[in-house]
Amino acid sequence: MLAKSTVVTMLPVQDAHRAGHFYTDALGLHEAAAGPDGTRYFEVGGGNAIGLRELPDARPSENTALSFEVTDITAEVGDLEKRGVRFLDYDSGDLRTVGHIATVGAEKAAWFTDTEGNCLCLHQLG
Repeated sequence: MLAKSTVVTMLPVQDAHRAGHFYTDALGLHEAAAGPDGTRYFEVGGGNAIGLRELPDARPSENTALSFEVTDITAEVGDLEKRGVRFLDYDSGDLRTVGHIATVGAEKAAWFTDTEGNCLCLHQLG
């Protein structure tokens, strides 16, 4: 039943206005709607969406909350950096970033946080 459903990934935020600017201005997403509870919804590919739900005691996800699949991760990292996105760098065990990008098998990934501290990712498949 759920295999053909679209998905709305809900992220907790302390300040929906601040976070909304990040998702539109830095990430280039279009705000599709606002719910009666103040949740802000942003369109992403395939009819899916991201919902930013303001909660006063919101705690950001320390692990990857969502990942955007891209076809050219190097270009996307460069574009997002120009828009003010700060990428996380790692050099620990099997995870090492070069130019903010880690190669894990045939996949490449780069991580950053939104204004609320939620960990987001770009990934490019082999």
